[in-house]
Order: sequence, then structure tokens, then C-alpha cells
Amino acid sequence: MLKTSGGKTDLEEHAMTVQTVTPQRRFRAKARGRDLDPAALDELRALLGDERQYAELQQRDRLIEHLHVIQDAQGHLSLRHLRALSAFMNLPMAAVYETATFYAHFDVVHDDQSPPPAITIRVCDSLSCQLVGSEALQRELESGTDAGQVRVVRAPCMGRCEMAPVVEVGHRHVASATRERVAAILAEGDFEPRIHEWQHLDDYRCEGGYELLADCQAGRVSVDQLMQTLESANLRGLGGAGFPTFKKWYFVRQEAEPRYCAINADEGEPGTFKDRYYLERAPHRFLEGALVSAWAVNAQGLYIYLRDEYPGLHRVLREAIAELETAGLAAPGYIILRRGAGAYICGEESAMIESLEGKPGKPRHRPPFVAQRGLFDRPTLVNNVETVYWIPLIWQRGADWFAGHGRHGRSGLRSFSVSGRVKRPGVHLAPAGITLGELIDEYCGGMQDGHELAGYLPGGASGGMLPASKADIPLDFDTLQEEGCFIGSAAIIVVSDHDDLRRVATNLLAFFADESCGQCTPCRVGTEKMLTLLERDEWNVEELMRLSQVMIDASICGLGQAAPNSILGLLKDFREPLAAQNVIVKG
Repeated sequence: MLKTSGGKTDLEEHAMTVQTVTPQRRFRAKARGRDLDPAALDELRALLGDERQYAELQQRDRLIEHLHVIQDAQGHLSLRHLRALSAFMNLPMAAVYETATFYAHFDVVHDDQSPPPAITIRVCDSLSCQLVGSEALQRELESGTDAGQVRVVRAPCMGRCEMAPVVEVGHRHVASATRERVAAILAEGDFEPRIHEWQHLDDYRCEGGYELLADCQAGRVSVDQLMQTLESANLRGLGGAGFPTFKKWYFVRQEAEPRYCAINADEGEPGTFKDRYYLERAPHRFLEGALVSAWAVNAQGLYIYLRDEYPGLHRVLREAIAELETAGLAAPGYIILRRGAGAYICGEESAMIESLEGKPGKPRHRPPFVAQRGLFDRPTLVNNVETVYWIPLIWQRGADWFAGHGRHGRSGLRSFSVSGRVKRPGVHLAPAGITLGELIDEYCGGMQDGHELAGYLPGGASGGMLPASKADIPLDFDTLQEEGCFIGSAAIIVVSDHDDLRRVATNLLAFFADESCGQCTPCRVGTEKMLTLLERDEWNVEELMRLSQVMIDASICGLGQAAPNSILGLLKDFREPLAAQNVIVKG
């Protein structure tokens, strides 16, 4: 080792030099970021209410609920209030800001920005609404309103596809919307949601409601008896996956307590509105089924995650839950109603769990599954609204009653959400295994005048697309896989010979690109890239197929995996119609 003239090694000499020139590290006297505004903290405390409950209000899972409180009161989320919320909940500002900006229904306003106008008009741009002119309607509304007082924005599916086109003014939805109807509501100034007539507790009990719950709690009905009945009825998860209900109960029951039960009422799949239909009319039948499910797994609490696009239903369910608590049928606080904030991805069960915990709704890697480690890291039973809705009826009428329906070798009943080019769109309860042709002719009044069937989406935006020549396939779980499709939540969107197939394709991919949570590259980049490819006059089949396979193989969750399904259907079965509409399919 070389030595310097002073007798030190070159390494020792270098170390002394570094010590000489390296400045002493200085520590900040306070945290990074803007100072907390005490007035904003006082305003927040006043909004959140009872000081005696502050310990509960400061729990992390209340974050999204608090953001809603601020948004509802102020019309937006200012950074001063987000900083106050960060201090109040003892959370990093980064966590509060990330959560607030993840969800579409929160308007985060920075210090150098002006708040949004007091009134927001949302125009649904889902496929069902696009088919009947929602884009033109949005342009009319933008040109006919005062931008300083009203803003007009596009919005994803609002779960009212049978009423297309749909517009939301404030919290009030306008069915079969026109510029004139929206103008009339603006002039009226009433932007609160309209509430359907619904069956209250006394009326439900008069027809045998809550007898099953009472029998379960009293030991007159055992879990094994009920599971056997559900197995015989072949009740499956009706949110899309179709997993046998009794098996899901069984798996959760094998895990250690405490356990939770969570009901997924975030039906964001374009074309789906059956859960809304049942909740609006018979909330207590749903609640009984949910409480029985929670009893079956001895759940410590029952959470209901309801999408924010259903503001009227929030009021209905709050009132129905209050009726249960007053009647002593549910302990106060056992049923916890939580509000989504505009994120389709939260329909995926693990993303919903993340959102219930007050976080951005990003799907978890699996395993472990939510049945093993779900809400608050505990085993969690997750069921769909319609799934639990059927439980009291199946017990009351018998498994054979439910299973006895069906066509073409299938069994059970299916609630089809039908929209698009039919005369009678809506929720149609029909035998499992019915074909699209039968469904249109027997339940939907046929095709609209002047329209011929061109194709249909059997399971909403993610379920694929089939041509008119395949309208005789039984519609049920396990019958569409050979065609690269699935029934999912039974959202049927009917497309006619009047519809532009390129616009159908780009509408679907634009939806998935907007709703991707961004967590994984195959979905985040893949949906944007595929949308770009579909906007071209020439579709390169090899390029689209290769990209589709990457998304299917490598995406974390079903959003990215299913996003290409309809495009693959178009490439397979719609070459001639595409060519007739000047789309060149190469390869």
C-alpha cells in the first residue's frame, strides 16, 4: 500500500480529506410540508361531530368516510382540510392525499386552484348510453350551460343502463335524459336523489321476513342444514365469479376467529344494474340474507360496501338498518354501511377490502385469499347482493323451487340486466340457460323497430362479445367459455346493425383504461396501448392478439385479464361487419 510523505497510507489520507470537506448533517426542526391551519382542524372537528367518538373517528378505516363528509360539505377537498385530516387521524399526508386522488368522486383542489362550480352534471358514457347518443348530449349540455356555475363531465356507468342515456345533476339522476329535461331540473334547483317505494320492515315481516334469521339464532336451523339447502339449490355467487355459495361459507368457517362478513354492492360493470333493482324494492330481504350469511360464519361485524353512484340507496339502507336496530333484530353498530367513491376496480373483492380499510382500492396479490386474510387481516366472507337476496326465499320455498327453473339442461334463476337495442330493457328474471334469442323475444319485447341483432355482450364490458349467429347458446355459468366469453353478472348489452363496431370497441377499452388502478404494467400500459391500436383505421391482428395475451397472462386481477375479451370476440366473429364499416382487419 502506498504511503504519503507524512507516513500515512493513501487510504488514510483520503479519509481525512473526506472528513474535512463533508459538512455536518443538519436535522429539520419540523416536518416537511405546509403548516397545519388550526382553523381548518376546528372546521374538520365540527364536521365530524361528537367529540366523545373521536377515538373511533381516528381509526384508519374511517378515512374515506371522512373525505366524503368534507366533500359533501365543501363541494371539494382543499389541501388545508386534507392536512387537517392528516393531523386528526395521525396519518402521513401522503397516505391521505393518495387515497383522496385515487377515487373519481373526490375533487382535490390545490392551493393555487379555484374550487369547482357548485353544480356538477355527469353524463354517463357507458356503451348502453353511447348507443343512444350520450356523446352528442354532453356536447349540447356543455354549450348550453354557464361554465362558471355548472360543470359538465363524462362519467362511467351509473348502473341505470335501462334508462339510457343517463345524466346525474348533483345527486339526482335523469332517465332518458335530454337537454330540455336537464335544463328543467337546473331551473327547479332540486338536486337530491329520488327514492323508490320500498318494502319497510313491518310489511316484510308480514310475509315471513326474518323468520329464517330468528330460527338460525335460536338453533332451530343449523349451519349444516342451511348449507345443504344452498348446495341442493345450486346457489352460486351472482356477482360474476359463480363460486358455489355453500363452499365459500365452508372455507371461511375453517379459518380461526374473529371473522368478518362483507357484502359487495359496488356493481360497476357496464350494463349491470340488478343489485340496484333489488335493493331499491326489497332491502330487508337482502339484509336478512346478509345477516344469515354473517351468522353462518360467526362474523364479528357485517360490512356493506355500496357504490357512490347510488345515493338514494344510501338513504334507503340507512333507514332499513335503523328499523332493524330499533326492532332489536340487529345490534346497534353491527351492520356497517360504507360508501364507495367512484372506482370500478373496487368491485374486485380484495380491492373492496382495501377500500373498506380506508385505502386506495388496489387488488391484493393472492394467495392468501380474502377468505383467509381479508378485512383487517382476518378471514372474511365476501358475497354479492343478489346472492344473499335469494337465501331467505330459497329456505322458505325450498331448494327444489329454485333449482327447478332452467332451460337447456341448466338449473336455477338468473337476473338478467338487459340494455341496448331492445324494446323493453330492464331486469328480467328468467330461467338459467335461456338463450339470447329467447330472452329478447319472450322478455324484452323483441328488438327495437328498424333494428336487427348484430351481436351482444353476455357479461357486460368484460364478458366478451358474440355475433347474432350465436344467439342460441344457453346463457349461464360454464356455457360460454368455449367462445371466449363468460356470463359474469348477467349484464346483456344488445348491439344492432345500426351501431358502429369500432366505437363499441373503443368505448369498452376507454372504460378499462380509465378504471385501471395502475398497480400493474400489463393492465396500466396494455389498456392504453390497445385503445390506441383500435382507434386506427387498420387493425393489426397479430399486434392485438399478442398484447391481449400479455394482459391475460400477467395482469394482477380480472380487470386487465378480461379487458381484451370483447376485442378478441370482434376479431374472431365480426370480420365482415367490420370491413363493411371501413375497418381493415389485417392478419
